[in-house]
Amino acid sequence: MTLQQLIHVTAITECGGFSRAAEKLMLSQPSLTSSVHELEREIGITIFNRTRKGVTLTADGMRFLPYARSVLEAYQRLQDVYGEQGVRRQQFAVSTQHYSFAVKAFVELTRAFDVAEYDFAIRETRTRNVIEDVSSARSEIGILYLNDFNRRSILKLLATENLVFHPLITCQAYVYLWRGHPLAQREAISFQDLLPYPCLSFEQGEHSGLHLSEEILSSYNYPRIIKVCDRATALNLMVGVMGYTLCSGIICEELNGPDYIAVPYREETPNPDSNMEIGYLTRRDSILSGIARRYLRELRRGLGLPLQPDEAEAADAAERRAEN
Repeated sequence: MTLQQLIHVTAITECGGFSRAAEKLMLSQPSLTSSVHELEREIGITIFNRTRKGVTLTADGMRFLPYARSVLEAYQRLQDVYGEQGVRRQQFAVSTQHYSFAVKAFVELTRAFDVAEYDFAIRETRTRNVIEDVSSARSEIGILYLNDFNRRSILKLLATENLVFHPLITCQAYVYLWRGHPLAQREAISFQDLLPYPCLSFEQGEHSGLHLSEEILSSYNYPRIIKVCDRATALNLMVGVMGYTLCSGIICEELNGPDYIAVPYREETPNPDSNMEIGYLTRRDSILSGIARRYLRELRRGLGLPLQPDEAEAADAAERRAEN
């Protein structure tokens, strides 16, 4: 069975006969008849009833035709994108824990491309979803953190999914809260200082352990916890109930506004779990696209990190393509 044979069958159906279909297809009628006979022999059915008045579909032909049309429509869509005259959109997706700096890098990336020529996605989501998105190739890059508490569990999970963690930056713990919060003017904030206020934690699902938590020091016994699903709700609750969350201290006023600040977290006793190593995930066997490398360039720039030579070169090439 070939695409050409499916084209022949649909043309005969639409034209109502072999002679008119042959004329439309610029074929001889014997060639068209031979093509249909070969198809019928191969699939073991008779597609057309042939009479002196023309042709009609048999019952088998009526069942066969929708499948043939579906295949041809899919083939046409493929040609529209990947054929010689196709218009191929630039594609890129990143999945991330709830980091404003990751969103800011995505914003800078999109500014380099014509809106009519790309198909991009950014997903702020749960830790497990970040891993699954990259593993399934739904996203090319994933962004999350490791620390002493979750490192062993996360790396084991990444190995199972054939993923690699690439470190970017190491940060100390900060308390993220509203500027009007009673603790906002402190030089540093301790766990005891935070006890009267609710801790805001991004929900990870019913069956997720503490090692998948987005917030460092997740093993602490917080007396008041409010689960949230998105960053906007967390910011609203920082104002509404004087909530707070623990973060890397890397905040983006351009996106979240100037009403929120990060204050250093003060440990009563040294705790290695308060160090965050933020990095990105890729599939072990993948070669990153130029757009992905451009995104990493913007990510490093936003974090104040030096560019890697290959990232800078590929990013410049992506930028030149976007300009053309």
